[in-house]
Amino acid sequence: MYLRHLQVTDFRSWELADLELGQGPTVLVGQNGQGKTNLLESIGYLATLGSHRVATDTPLVRQDCERALIRAAVVNGDRELTVELEISPGKANRARINRGSPRRPREILGIVRTVLFAPEDLALVKGDPGERRRFLDELLVQRSPRYAGVRADYDRALRQRNALLKTTGKRRGSAKPDPYALSTLEVWDAQLAEAGGQLLAGRLDLVAELAPLIAASYASIAGDAAADRRAGSSYRSSIGDAMPSEYGVAGGAPAQVDKVTEVLLEALRESRTADLERGVSLVGPHRDELELVLGDAPAKGYASHGESWSFALALRLASYELLRAESGDPVLLLDDVFAELDQQRRASLAAFAAGAEQVLVTAAVDADVPERLLGTRYRVADGRLSRE
Repeated sequence: MYLRHLQVTDFRSWELADLELGQGPTVLVGQNGQGKTNLLESIGYLATLGSHRVATDTPLVRQDCERALIRAAVVNGDRELTVELEISPGKANRARINRGSPRRPREILGIVRTVLFAPEDLALVKGDPGERRRFLDELLVQRSPRYAGVRADYDRALRQRNALLKTTGKRRGSAKPDPYALSTLEVWDAQLAEAGGQLLAGRLDLVAELAPLIAASYASIAGDAAADRRAGSSYRSSIGDAMPSEYGVAGGAPAQVDKVTEVLLEALRESRTADLERGVSLVGPHRDELELVLGDAPAKGYASHGESWSFALALRLASYELLRAESGDPVLLLDDVFAELDQQRRASLAAFAAGAEQVLVTAAVDADVPERLLGTRYRVADGRLSRE
């Protein structure tokens, strides 16, 4: 799969950007602040309906504009689709496929598949658990777009349950619990467990598949430095460590959604007293962690800067390999990362990227781009793109 054409209107700093693209490498070169990353961000947004830089849509729309538009021609085998996404902060976004009738944005998920590696990815290793949960969930959605609905259902049930916990907990004091409030809590427990069971089962299966790919990618990137410190990854659930092995996940068997849902529902009931006292839900996928280790030590806090870069890159390359094995090459997006890597890691990444069907690279100066990725080149300056 590759993008043949990309156009953005009023997206970030761009009033209008129009790029003809093709298979192989495309390099965007320009000084910092010229909008190179914005173009890669727009492609990533088409793939995930989210930005790797901000949590809301408002910054994505050019100042003093009401909306932004992203349009891409996507080639997959002998089929080409045109995908459009209109971003309107404060309103419902709209999507079109082949200029047809407006659709819900979620319906375009899966048409564009990307793996993006950017300086912000250091947070996957050094940051809070939420960064790693988001990494898993975005990859789940790219593999199976239905998980976008599962995530939305879970987030909605979690907000409602937390709001009820806060109000019910405040009313309790020395009085008896409100029977109606507690019965309502039972309803939200069931809804949270239903969506959470699907999400948790999906994550467990995903982590089991990713683990060997992460280890292999890290060994390839780090070279001799990885000989004594193998990269490991595992899923730690707030439900308890016994749950994954109980259903065969550690042995490679798929997680059983109904069983995971049952265990999650029971965990919510057991946690209810503590939840009411704290006013928040203390168990569930929103409290889980993707644990990353190097040798015998957690990567967070113990990995060096170079090791953290290698681990973050290994997570992305493992994702790429997983998507590639299932449905062909996704688009590889490398945002100003070569300047941050030493010679060995730069060579390893360039060798990997050279085999991708399509790779887009941004760099501040020409010297940052390895020779084997010198393909189509655009200069980016003063709000304009110049093809060389």
